[in-house]
Amino acid sequence: QVQLVESGGGLGQAGGSLRLSCAAAASFLRINAMGWYRQAPGSRRELVASSTSTGVTTYADSVKGRFTISRDNAENTVSLQMNSLKPEDTAVYYCYATMQSLGDIHYWGKGTLVTVSS
Repeated sequence: QVQLVESGGGLGQAGGSLRLSCAAAASFLRINAMGWYRQAPGSRRELVASSTSTGVTTYADSVKGRFTISRDNAENTVSLQMNSLKPEDTAVYYCYATMQSLGDIHYWGKGTLVTVSS
């Protein structure tokens, strides 16, 4: 069983900051990658940032230099620090994780809404 619970998000202002956190519980499984996707209304879900278990990070071009992903492998948590927010960052943000023994299967949190006002 894999459960992901997000926290944070809410309403932010353009130029401001918000922080998202996600805690994973994975019985008898070891977590590989963790990260964040987002989905804006009418748009497809897109990768925002990811981190492998060895600390290799990937960012969408649209958030490079503004967002930072951090991870605590011992606690199975991942966070996303979002700075210099833009209205186009408005979306539902989903935490995800993959398991070392299960290939590229993504497990998802329920999502948390981030709204950035101009």
